Order: sequence, then structure tokens, then C-alpha cells
Amino acid sequence: NGATKGLKQAHPDRVLGMHSCAPVPLRSLVEIVRALDTSDETANEARAFTERLGKQTIETKDRSGFIVNFLLIPYLMAAVRMYEEDFASREDIDEGMRLGCGHPMGPLTLCDFIGLDVLYAVCDSLYEEFKRPEYAPPPLLKRMVVSGHPGRKVGNGFYDYSWRKLGR
Repeated sequence: NGATKGLKQAHPDRVLGMHSCAPVPLRSLVEIVRALDTSDETANEARAFTERLGKQTIETKDRSGFIVNFLLIPYLMAAVRMYEEDFASREDIDEGMRLGCGHPMGPLTLCDFIGLDVLYAVCDSLYEEFKRPEYAPPPLLKRMVVSGHPGRKVGNGFYDYSWRKLGR
């Protein structure tokens, strides 16, 4: 917006980004994203503010995906491709990572939780910047989003969440 543009031009040392993972109340992490000209003072102020909120910080440079999504998206898209190619059932893919790696939920459940539409947008952003195939959204992901199956928030994605609509 205009205010941000003005700040960037007048005080580029005072500009940074902060990224929280959803759901924000349940996640303790905030990524502090330093722009090219962000000062140490600005980063330290952001870190102190975040800690006052009871959150922990990590720091990254400004690029698509930051740290968390840069690592997470290829993992999630590999699971989507695996399911799309009928390599394994969605349940076995999820249970493999839950039981075999100690993840709190499997990758396809996590996709539904995040929202397939959100993931598609993140994939587009990452692929646009890096042009690496692991960031390209799989065709199944696009078909699900276009067909109105964006995940848990509307009751369907890789799994059926219609029970949520019934208030159970």
C-alpha cells in the first residue's frame, strides 16, 4: 500500500516481514523476514515484540517461502503426487509420516488443514521465483481447488469433513 511504499523509500532500514504459521494461537513460531536494508535494530525490535506475545522467532532473508514453507511445500507436494499417481492410499501416506516420522498429522491431512487453495497460491509463488519442479503445483491440486474441494474449511479435500457441518 501507499504507506508501506513511503516507509520503504524513506526508511528502508525499518522494513521487515513477520510470518506466523496457522493457526496462529496454537503455533509458537514467528519468522522474522529481513529485507535487503533491514537494520539490526529493527530486527531486534521485532524479535522483542514477538517474544512479548509469547512466541519464539527464527530469522530469514526475504524470499518466497521463507524457511518453513520453503521446506514444507516440497514435502506436501510429494505426498499429493504420490496419491495422484496411485502409489499409496491417502491413509497410508498419512500414517506413514505420522507413525514413521512422528509428525502430528500426515501430509494430506495437513494439506486439508492449511487449505488446498492456500497451498496452490504458495506453490505458484515459490515456482515463480525458483522455477524448480518440486514447487510446481501438481495437476490434482489444481483440479481439487477448481472443483470446490479446498480442504477442511468447506468440508472436503483429500478427506471428507462433512461431519463438521453437522455440528458433531
